[in-house]
Amino acid sequence: MNFKKISIKAFGRYVPPRVLTNDELGEMVDTDDEWIYSHTGIRKRHISTGENTSDLCTKAARQALQHAGVAPEDVDIIIVTTSTPDYALPSTACLVQSGLGARKAFAFDISAACAGFIYALSVAEKMLRSPHYRNALVISGDVLSKIVDWSDRKTCVIFGDGSGAVLLSAAESYTDESFLISEDIHSNGDKAMSLFCGYKGVSNPFCAYEPGEGDKFINMDGRAIFDFVTRQIPISVNAALEKAKLGLNDIKLVVPHQANARIVEVVAKRMSCGMDKFALNIERYGNTSAASMPIAICELLETGRISLGSGDKYVLTGFGSGLTWGSLVIAM
Repeated sequence: MNFKKISIKAFGRYVPPRVLTNDELGEMVDTDDEWIYSHTGIRKRHISTGENTSDLCTKAARQALQHAGVAPEDVDIIIVTTSTPDYALPSTACLVQSGLGARKAFAFDISAACAGFIYALSVAEKMLRSPHYRNALVISGDVLSKIVDWSDRKTCVIFGDGSGAVLLSAAESYTDESFLISEDIHSNGDKAMSLFCGYKGVSNPFCAYEPGEGDKFINMDGRAIFDFVTRQIPISVNAALEKAKLGLNDIKLVVPHQANARIVEVVAKRMSCGMDKFALNIERYGNTSAASMPIAICELLETGRISLGSGDKYVLTGFGSGLTWGSLVIAM
């Protein structure tokens, strides 16, 4: 029987060149740099001025392939996680497949909001256990600026646009090894409307419900989300560590979804560890949804804090609309 070793080969990222600062936002809505930073930890974010989600995802994926030295035609699986697809159909993943020229790959989207990267890594790892597949691209990307109400200071200050990608590869090995050591993944649809965004659809004569103007943008119960995350994420991280038979001292870093620096501070306190255990870059990017984790990992690779092939262990943890959340213990 052939065993498969599934490993992380490379990461890639892309953010639009246009930077929107807190000072600029202060000219658009009733806010300022001090208020935004004190409440979120954000100083600036990147905003698309024309590129769509598939454009961002294609560029991040292409960078990951270049870093790995893998040709697009050698990719078997493409999974895109997004809350802002280019179209209701086709899938964004199919547009990325075309953009890359990955003719052999099959492609599909996963909708799990800011936890999408966690969900997709889990799915891709299990698919690579099949004898039929060798290389999988997992890409998270969003152009959240197109669903933000730019007159609502509670939400418009938080979000940014960007994409991150990872290439996973499987190879025959004498031992059944995987970068994914353990996982803890959940959903709670009872709380779904704590964070939602409606479709910008046309009028439907057969539908009794027509979405209001406010439904077309991100609507968020900030307090409910804060309470949910700060309560559940420490539980999830500890559950994933327990399944891995590891403790926080065995982990080099926790890479959380970059939703709000204040949320991460509370999570760290409830886990009885310092902020130096958590990777944060939200100051420069804002909340880029599921892309925030691979973007952060790319920066950590560039600065040498993470080294692929080192075997060092990390926790990835994400949370978002759905409600969806989860944690992975992985080895680099």
